[in-house]
Amino acid sequence: MTSRHKVLLFEPIHPKGLTILEEKCNVVFPESTDENELIRQVGDVEGIIIRASGKVSRQLIESAPLLKVVGRHGIGLDNIDLAAARERGISVVHTPTAVTQSVAEHFVGLAIMLAKKLKAADNALREGIWEARHALTGSELSGKTLSVLGFGRIGKQTARICRRCFDMSILYHDIVNYPEAEEELGAKQVPLEQLFTEGDLISVNLPLTHQTRGLIDADLLRLMKPTAYLINMARGALWIEADIVRALKEQRIAGVGSDVFEKEPPSTDNPLFELENFIGTPHMASHTEEALIRMSLVARDIVRILEGQPPEFPVPDYLYDQA
Repeated sequence: MTSRHKVLLFEPIHPKGLTILEEKCNVVFPESTDENELIRQVGDVEGIIIRASGKVSRQLIESAPLLKVVGRHGIGLDNIDLAAARERGISVVHTPTAVTQSVAEHFVGLAIMLAKKLKAADNALREGIWEARHALTGSELSGKTLSVLGFGRIGKQTARICRRCFDMSILYHDIVNYPEAEEELGAKQVPLEQLFTEGDLISVNLPLTHQTRGLIDADLLRLMKPTAYLINMARGALWIEADIVRALKEQRIAGVGSDVFEKEPPSTDNPLFELENFIGTPHMASHTEEALIRMSLVARDIVRILEGQPPEFPVPDYLYDQA
């Protein structure tokens, strides 16, 4: 009888993915994602699936002598030590196409809420302030300029929606050129400073690396139009949160939306939450039924590797080099 592979899931995943795993593997869950608890359980583990909580650190990898594969339920890889995995010959797989539509739609939702002042309007209505309808003058998205910082799958899909639905002009900044997207969307690649100077809406879609950490600071924010909105769909550590708070308090920019924070979960006394020109969500842009199913299918690549087959979505070499 063939022995079953043991796979550790940091957190539950959608039943569709879990079923795939359970057909071929023994699936276990830790009591918590504290590193000491995880280390205690990985001695005989061959596969790991990680979501947003916890880390696959070098110490954890070195504590798992049988580990063959780490799967990321999602696309961000900043909580996996890629260098340690590469040194051990451990495969890392992810779901790069799973959340593209859900995150792009979430950007549009935050953009509409900011531009139309829907948060303030809802608050006023609940407080019986009907005359707020005269004070809360919003702005249209149509015809504006969208600046996309990070023009990967999510950045391009965000641009498609904004171009096709709102006739926006598209600027982007990335270390990679995208001539096909430029032709499709009329997009123009520009330097970082120009991206912030000319954008009416700025969508942040970068991966978090040593090079991008803290990239968005007071100097970049000073370049923005006072009527512009900044929306972070990627990682909270990409910006200096204190600089964001200062720019909003001084009303140097029109507003900020974010699905992510420097520290997650943020404290309830985070100064951003005191500001009417900020709207946030609890790192949930990818949490649609459809996207959760697609992310859970990282299970397919876990099983493929454990059975000696090539994966469909290995992490590409250039992402190891950026980590």
